[in-house]
Amino acid sequence: MSTYIPKTIDTSNISLSVDLQELVEKLAQNNHDHWAQKRMEEGWTYGARRDDSNKQHPDLVPYNQLSESEKEYDRKTVVEVLKAIIALGHEVRKA
Repeated sequence: MSTYIPKTIDTSNISLSVDLQELVEKLAQNNHDHWAQKRMEEGWTYGARRDDSNKQHPDLVPYNQLSESEKEYDRKTVVEVLKAIIALGHEVRKA
């Protein structure tokens, strides 16, 4: 039995500015593209359903072809990273 207890940065009081909210979609697409590139480098290809033994995955498609739930997964990841950066005292702003 594992004793690992995740300790996340408290971002509950952080809200993103309008500029950062607009950035989320671009970063979510970039996050997906990085994930897809890594999988392809590992030999994964598109498949209608996930098949680990044959390295096939249904999400190896351009971001705009993902289901809304898959896009939301990438968005949530990006939002939490941006909030964590701010919670740690850093600024993210448009140059």
